[in-house]
Amino acid sequence: MTGYERGRILHRFADLIDEHVEELAALDTVDAGKLFAVGKARDIPGAAHLLRYYAGAADKVHGATLKMAQRMHGYTLKEPVGVVGHIVPWNYPTTMFFFKVGPALAAGCAVVVKPAEQTPLSALFYAHLAREAGVPAGVLNVVPGFGPTAGAAVAAHMDVDKVSFTGSTEVGRLVMRAAAESNLKPVSLELGGKSPVIVFDDADLDMAVNLVNFATYTNKGEICVAGTRIYVQEGIYDEFVKKAAELASKSVVGDPFNPSVSQGPQVDKDQYEKVLRYIDIGKREGATLVTGGKPCGDKGYYIEPTIFTDVKDDMTIAQDEIFGPVMALMKFKYVYIYMRAFPQATSFFFLSFQSD
Repeated sequence: MTGYERGRILHRFADLIDEHVEELAALDTVDAGKLFAVGKARDIPGAAHLLRYYAGAADKVHGATLKMAQRMHGYTLKEPVGVVGHIVPWNYPTTMFFFKVGPALAAGCAVVVKPAEQTPLSALFYAHLAREAGVPAGVLNVVPGFGPTAGAAVAAHMDVDKVSFTGSTEVGRLVMRAAAESNLKPVSLELGGKSPVIVFDDADLDMAVNLVNFATYTNKGEICVAGTRIYVQEGIYDEFVKKAAELASKSVVGDPFNPSVSQGPQVDKDQYEKVLRYIDIGKREGATLVTGGKPCGDKGYYIEPTIFTDVKDDMTIAQDEIFGPVMALMKFKYVYIYMRAFPQATSFFFLSFQSD
């Protein structure tokens, strides 16, 4: 199949996604606890946009001819890698599906997708839409199952030519080991982190508080680039804590299908209990709980937006990726804080504005 033909199929695939936005957003809400309004406005339309982007690239992947010497030339030829295994996380089941599948299909690869066991529904629907769009049988395969069985099989299979995994560092090591011990397949890993936000005295305080709130609590903290280590310069620290606590306490936690809700449930019981354990650890290690820190309601896996102050760099809640709505606030005086903020970071956020 030519790149042009692949591009046309991917465009049709994107059109079908646009026709089923509400159903797809509902599946991710039921599976992952994601806000329905956000899925309908961002995640699902974003998937269609991603597909159209890669559809445009499908017939533009070219090699190059190089003049090596007077009577010689060299050339590069770009070919599909073959069968690509994609192990998709549960926090962004739609977005991560298409980050992985879109470029692979555009390049002409066959794909085997192992969605997270917590969130398989939208992946199965996407496989159905792919067939309707004209993706040939056997090109896009979705294999639901658990990590130690289905995921391990994808990583270790001798007929899988490349594997891509997004998830925890612990499981990433297992994927890399399985890939190496099988056919030495190349591996792409994205393994989270513990991203800092650094707020200086000259920052616009209200803007900084709003941005930090967004960085910590987006998707109930279940996002690899969540800014949950908040370093605030001492000149504005006390006022920052006050405003951040006020804003967090206004968050509406509840049914993710309710448009007035700003935070849904954690993805499952295991994650819910893990976050609560980290909150208990924070209190035991001497951090001060300013707001939140408790289950919200008596049903479901809801947790109040939580803020700790008096956090030290060697505390567990400042070191580990919690993957929940927990903010760790730390005070600093001098810019040497940069050196403390680097470890565990996936992304960095710097907030410094000249106030008028």
